[in-house]
This record gives sequence, C-alpha cells and structure tokens, in this order.
Amino acid sequence: MKAMLEVDEHHWWYRGRRDVIRAELDRLSMPAGARVLDAGCGSGRTLDELRRYGEVHGIELDPAAAQAARARGAGEVRIGRLEALPWEPGTFDLITCLDVIEHTPDDRVTLTELRRVCRRGGWLLVTVPAYQWLWSLHDEANHHYRRYGRTTLRAAALASGWRTERMTSFNSLLLAPAAAVRLAQRKRRPHNGYTPQIELGPAWLNTALEQPLRLEARWLSRGRTLPAGLSLLALMRNPAVSA
Repeated sequence: MKAMLEVDEHHWWYRGRRDVIRAELDRLSMPAGARVLDAGCGSGRTLDELRRYGEVHGIELDPAAAQAARARGAGEVRIGRLEALPWEPGTFDLITCLDVIEHTPDDRVTLTELRRVCRRGGWLLVTVPAYQWLWSLHDEANHHYRRYGRTTLRAAALASGWRTERMTSFNSLLLAPAAAVRLAQRKRRPHNGYTPQIELGPAWLNTALEQPLRLEARWLSRGRTLPAGLSLLALMRNPAVSA
C-alpha cells in the first residue's frame, strides 16, 4: 500500500498528468457548491487536486485502493463499477475519468452511465491511451480492452450522448521512444514473464521526465492543442437539452 501511495504521489507520469488535468480544469467555470466525481479514483491522489473545484467524491473497484483513497480524507469514496454508479441522475457538475474506460468491456455503456449522473450542462474530462497500432504486452498485462484514436473516442462519446467540446493529445515529446519500446514488446509473449511495473526511480530522473508534461500543460492552459502523443484527452459536455 505504501509503495502504491509513493508512486501516485511522486512518479513523473502521475505528476505530469496532474499538471495537464489542472491546466484543462482551470479553464472551466464551475458553479458555487459544485459536486465533483473522480470515476476510477485509484488511491485518491486526484481527489486532493479536485478539491479546488468543489465537493469531491470518488468511486473505485479495487477495495485496497478505495481504502487508501478514503484515508486521505478528501471526500466520500465508494466501491463499485462505473457501469452501475450508486448516485442519482444529475448528481455531479464535473466528472473526471482518467485512464479508466479502456479497462471497461463496453466503453459506451460506461460513458452512458457517467452521463446519467452528470447534470445537464455538466462536464466530463477523460484521458485514454492513444493509437491502437501501439497495442503491446503493456496493454494486455494492464487488462486494456482497447487504445483510442480521435475518431473512435468521438464516436463513443457521441453514441453515449456526450458533446465533445475539446480534444488534444498529450505526452507528446516521449511518443517516439515509448513507441519504439512498445513495438519491440510485440516480439515477446506473456508467458515469457512480462509484468507491468511502474518504478519510482530517483528524484532527479522523475523531475527530468516530468518536465515535458509540464511544458505541455502550459501550452494547453492557453487553449491550444497538441497533434500527437501517447495519451488522448477529451473534454465532453452533457447537453443542456436532450437531443
């Protein structure tokens, strides 16, 4: 448990992604007393970030991770599946779902359920791994069902009733070296002992690797987008009037 919390707090990927998410959310206008949900909240580190936008709630499938999230004291954390959320329709003004929907068998079912608990005019921020052609043992070992292109993510959002307001790639500067590693993994099979690992590493290395994402966050905070990257971010809105 301690190792998981250390990784969430200090690993360059999670820190950099928080920079990117904050750059996007700071541009939104949230109502007073907003209610915020982190769907698939893991150990709850993102809940700490989301407190600046309103009253936070989380849901997590893994009981150990949910226990860690509750221990942070940021807000209510429930255990459950994204396909059957334990809240009334229109409960939340803002929902984040960060690298989660690729783990669900039917992303349209998941997105539809997220829209059910979002108020009319409310927001959903989603991040997913990009490019199906980058599929590797990393995805299989992490129990992914798919990776995404802009067209497939937009189509899933539209079919679920969301209106996509903004979409951008991120983690762009590391795309080429990471792609080389992922494509090389295709020569290996799961029975060769591959397991996904996120190691914390020395502080200097984490700081260095985080810098590209911090630069990208500054770029995105100005309303700009990035054309390519290992990850894809979409900002969706629940239409104020039903289609």
